[in-house]
Amino acid sequence: MNTLRNSVRLYGNVGKEPEVKTFDNGNKVATLSLATSEKRKNQKGEYVEETTWHNLVVWGKPVDTIEKYVNKGDRLSIEGRLTNRSYEAKDGTTKYITEIVVNDFLLAGSPKNKPAEVEIGDENLPF
Repeated sequence: MNTLRNSVRLYGNVGKEPEVKTFDNGNKVATLSLATSEKRKNQKGEYVEETTWHNLVVWGKPVDTIEKYVNKGDRLSIEGRLTNRSYEAKDGTTKYITEIVVNDFLLAGSPKNKPAEVEIGDENLPF
């Protein structure tokens, strides 16, 4: 149950090209955004889509895969943990940011090669 204390699982679309930074010691970090969408009914009974943007951070060897294969618009499934940090902006103010440090991810395709959706009914069952 310890893994449930701070666990995030998301499926969405990459919002911008991943940015990769290489440090002097050879370590790498990738930052990217992920958009998740949810449909709900508003007060008028109309379906509206709400999109939430998430900041992702990937460290180490997995950055190589992100760098080679992940592009804006691609579908990505991630598992990670929430972190919060702060920094001082150029104007002297303190800025706070919430990020998801990605532990694992799955490339789920791109909109260009979207898999065909098949409707399965009783007549298509083999028994």
